[in-house]
Amino acid sequence: MTKFIIVAGGVISGVGKGVATASLGKILKEHGYTTTLIKIDPYINGDAGTLRPTEHGEVWVTDDGGEIDQDLGTYERFMNEAIPKKNNITTGQIYKSVIDKERAGHYLGQTVQFVPHIIDEVKHRIIAASGDHEIAIIEIGGTVGDYENVPFLFALKRLEREIGANNMAYVLVTYLPIPDSIAEMKTKPTQQAIRLLGSEGILPDFILCRAKYPLDTERKKKIAEFAHIPLDHIISAPDIDTIYQIPLNFEAEGLGQKVLSHFGLTSRQQPNWDNWQKLVTAIKNPERKVTIAIIGKYLTSGDYSMTDSYLSISQALTHAGADQNCGITLKWIDAQTFETDPTKLAQLNEVDGVIIPGGFGASGVEGKMKAIEYVRKNNIPYLGLCYGMQLAAVEFARNACGAPEAHTTEVDKDTLHPVVDILPLQKELLDQKDYGGTMRLGSYSAVVQKNSKVAQLYKGATVIANGDVEVSERHRHRYEMNPAYVPMLEENGLIFSGYHVRQDGTKLMEFLELPDHAFFVATQAHPEFKSRFGNPNPLFAGFVKACMVE
Repeated sequence: MTKFIIVAGGVISGVGKGVATASLGKILKEHGYTTTLIKIDPYINGDAGTLRPTEHGEVWVTDDGGEIDQDLGTYERFMNEAIPKKNNITTGQIYKSVIDKERAGHYLGQTVQFVPHIIDEVKHRIIAASGDHEIAIIEIGGTVGDYENVPFLFALKRLEREIGANNMAYVLVTYLPIPDSIAEMKTKPTQQAIRLLGSEGILPDFILCRAKYPLDTERKKKIAEFAHIPLDHIISAPDIDTIYQIPLNFEAEGLGQKVLSHFGLTSRQQPNWDNWQKLVTAIKNPERKVTIAIIGKYLTSGDYSMTDSYLSISQALTHAGADQNCGITLKWIDAQTFETDPTKLAQLNEVDGVIIPGGFGASGVEGKMKAIEYVRKNNIPYLGLCYGMQLAAVEFARNACGAPEAHTTEVDKDTLHPVVDILPLQKELLDQKDYGGTMRLGSYSAVVQKNSKVAQLYKGATVIANGDVEVSERHRHRYEMNPAYVPMLEENGLIFSGYHVRQDGTKLMEFLELPDHAFFVATQAHPEFKSRFGNPNPLFAGFVKACMVE
């Protein structure tokens, strides 16, 4: 029978439940148990695809085309494995499913109610996501005490009664503030979080205490007494230099063994953290450093800076840097800066490389293309992701192919040279109001030319006919390179080194590069979604290596 671990948060949001869940999953996997991770999001949206990036952070894309909360990205990066979209459960999914079933006559003769129908749907989805794994760790979004959490806590308590308390463990991730006015770590907010969880009939078996500093014995005792749990089940989780240190810290307190013991289990193998520790050391004390500029648009929320819109990119760079013992300093630049003051482009001479990430809409587009032109002409390493590939092609058409009116129809529907456009089949779907059907979501394979820069980066990829290679990356976009303009761009020196063949025979351009540039590579995909700690994505690894060249 699957063992379930429930991770809830107390005191404040953003306390680190996702990283704690990922770390615990990694630990239990290292102890020899098949483990999967599930995220429950209490919002009513069906998925994260329509949420504002500056408020909710980036949208994570799964292999099977799910638009998911970014915590699933953290899970994959730690676990080094793909997690399907069914492992993200939202309130919207639950209620829609129940209502659809009611309309279809599934509940004929019944009054459809919160109990049992909503609760049964939650349990059904949790069990389906856990599959045949030995351990399933479920993170509940939000904070204990939120109204939105109630259905899920209720359902999990019901599941506990059905499978037995010995098959469930509850973990509370809480925060201990240290007010400047008294300079003392306070446990009272954690006590209140324990009380709120108890109001749902749940008492934590383990408490992970987030704080600026390690938890001292006095406060551990106070929390343990209030929660009625053993002292050694209070785990200190202080601020650290890198999130990848967290599993090592948890293991230093024996968290893995303690959780297994709670279930009456023992470790099946001795975890080997040597390589993980080596990479953590490389992040904390790298042999050298590079500075990389990320030129984006989703960088602010009100009066606050928010770079979580590009979390996977920064993590992919961290992975690549750790693998090459190189520290990564990120320089965040709002693309509109170059539109209002082009002289600021000179600041790109101060960085070792430039990334233009994905995005939607017209905001900052001209500034991004000015930056692309600058790095192209000044031999500064460049990696373009999704929109960053499309705009690289448009910039090249304008400034190297004599087509100054070139653009993407996403921004200018009447452009004389639609280098990037909605393809005919997609236009038919749009006319039918089938907007979701026009998106390319999830993993798609691409044929990559054998002698290209991209093929060299993907060493070990599957070799297919004529020595070309096949690679697979995840996508999230609607507009495509217009096939009609590919010959013009290639005649002037741009190389489209990889393509995906659609079922109707249409070739969709997936990679482009400039052969005589230090590093000028762009992809229609989002390779950051397949980068893992200890297993960096080849494009990011190659880019960081190029940035290290002096």
